[in-house]
Amino acid sequence: MQLAPPKSELELLNRAESLAGYSFAELAEEVGITVPNDLRRDKGWVGQLIEKHLGAEAGSRPEQDFAHLGIELKTIPLSHSGKPLESTFVCVAPLTGIHGLTWQQSHIRQKLSKVLWVPVEGERELPLAERHVGFPRLWTPTPAQEDLLREDWEELMEMIATGRINEISAKHGQIMQIRPKAANSRALTDAYGASGKHIKTLPRGFYLRSHFTHSILLEPNATV
Repeated sequence: MQLAPPKSELELLNRAESLAGYSFAELAEEVGITVPNDLRRDKGWVGQLIEKHLGAEAGSRPEQDFAHLGIELKTIPLSHSGKPLESTFVCVAPLTGIHGLTWQQSHIRQKLSKVLWVPVEGERELPLAERHVGFPRLWTPTPAQEDLLREDWEELMEMIATGRINEISAKHGQIMQIRPKAANSRALTDAYGASGKHIKTLPRGFYLRSHFTHSILLEPNATV
């Protein structure tokens, strides 16, 4: 079963709200897919399950999941206490061809302009099939949040552009960080070295820190 993409923001929200309270097993059976034993080899499985139920089209393409609505979908695994268990991957960080790039033009700003957050149970001791979907939240960054995102982006991109990519650590970025993103350590890509020449390094991704995504889920003035 493949749902047609939602025609409006309201239709998307209604679909997302209708999933709340259902287990992964129930939702998987509905669309005819098998629940894996764990996520070690199927890290994107939960997101794909939710995408099927919402009618997302983007798949692995770089655009937003619901590009015609300008909305990105993010599932977020929570602990028993309702806190995010991990940072949230947003998109791959560009490592070359970035001179002159501004926050306003950046791919990550487009991705984060409007996000549909779908919380899911994520505690590892809970069997995957028995985990449930929570109530969704549609979020647009406030001016203050966007200022923080822009500041982090500018700091991190400055380090990449000036050949200091290998100096970037988990301490950089207030609410957003850059981390290596590769299935194996042999998947290297080009980046700027200290001398200005290209070097080989691991691909990097932008991630939102868990304390920031937790604050989003707690916002009282959320759309849903």
